[in-house]
Amino acid sequence: MRNMRKIAQWFGRQRLNAQLKKAFHSAELYISYKSGDRVIPIYPRIHSAVETDDKIEFVFTLLNGMDPKEVTKKEYVFKQVFGRNTEIKGDLKKFVLTVHKNELPKKVKYRYSEIHPLINGLLLPVVCGKDRHGKWHVYDAVNNPNCLLFGQPGSGKSSMLHNILVTLIQYYSADELHLYLGDLKMSEFGIYEGVAHVKSLAFLSNELAPALEHIKKKELKKRGELLKKHRVRHISKVPKSERPPFIVVCVDEFVMIKDEEIMTNLLQIASLGRACGIFVILSMQRPSHTILSTDVRAVLSVRMGFRTVDLRNAMMGETPGSEKISVDTPGRFLLRLDDLVELQAPYISEDEAEKILAKYKSSDWKNNSFEVKPETDNDESQSEEITLGVLGDEIERA
Repeated sequence: MRNMRKIAQWFGRQRLNAQLKKAFHSAELYISYKSGDRVIPIYPRIHSAVETDDKIEFVFTLLNGMDPKEVTKKEYVFKQVFGRNTEIKGDLKKFVLTVHKNELPKKVKYRYSEIHPLINGLLLPVVCGKDRHGKWHVYDAVNNPNCLLFGQPGSGKSSMLHNILVTLIQYYSADELHLYLGDLKMSEFGIYEGVAHVKSLAFLSNELAPALEHIKKKELKKRGELLKKHRVRHISKVPKSERPPFIVVCVDEFVMIKDEEIMTNLLQIASLGRACGIFVILSMQRPSHTILSTDVRAVLSVRMGFRTVDLRNAMMGETPGSEKISVDTPGRFLLRLDDLVELQAPYISEDEAEKILAKYKSSDWKNNSFEVKPETDNDESQSEEITLGVLGDEIERA
């Protein structure tokens, strides 16, 4: 019986190897060796071919002299042989070819009733989407602060922003969560006007500036003093009677910020905010070296790469492969958290978001204009002390 199983496994590997060699031949990934009148193709070396319930995985190495760029250039050939759910990863010589048996869902409907059990107990939950196995991926922004979303128009980036904000509004009361929104494209956040959680809604960068000044000079200082007073490392550990609300600063098309001082304040908030319960979400269409400077990238721990124009944009956003996402699958993106994983984001239309938000609107809402006193040298030094020593700690909801 055992021998029969081994024979079956051997035949299975031979079948898989034959398929891979067929792909190599179609992609012209071989070196021709002439023996008399015969021309023999020498293919890349196949090290393993393993089939499981959910995937087939090949490991192969190129022969010396083969151009590794040809592998990625001919990825379409491997998809023609093995199917659309095929991906190749590798570099100079060694490559891993994975053929997934399960497809990603083409659409995931946003339902808070389905999401809530997944996020219950998290401090600042972000629901990302479902993977090809139907598993939800969520994370706590307290432990993974500050997120960048990017992608072409129509890629699903805007729906993801609504998903994040609408979920947080339903999760926390207006006394527990404050939102500062920058709609610099002037087309995304108008539906949040009147929502009690929203303390500032700006459509121009100079309208956003006073809100950022307020957070930097007042909120960071006040919260830093609470951390010192109670000798705790995160604002969630402050007694409830004194605990301030979480703050989320969300700026759509932050590339429209041309003022250096405004950008500096935004980055300082992102850099120092975690211990104080202040977090930043930024979105843009095309990542580039000009916009995503080293300082910007340093404060972002999470990236969501929707469909990008090309590999350069995808690499700049640290989500290689997002340039391959089809225009026919809006909401498909690559999440860079601990690893890189492909997900389908939950879809919520603007009309659906507006219906949910109607329950949270206040009749006496007003868009705050903030007056901030000039910063002293002492305030500046205190801000820099706030988050020292806390970035490696995971925080749990009390």
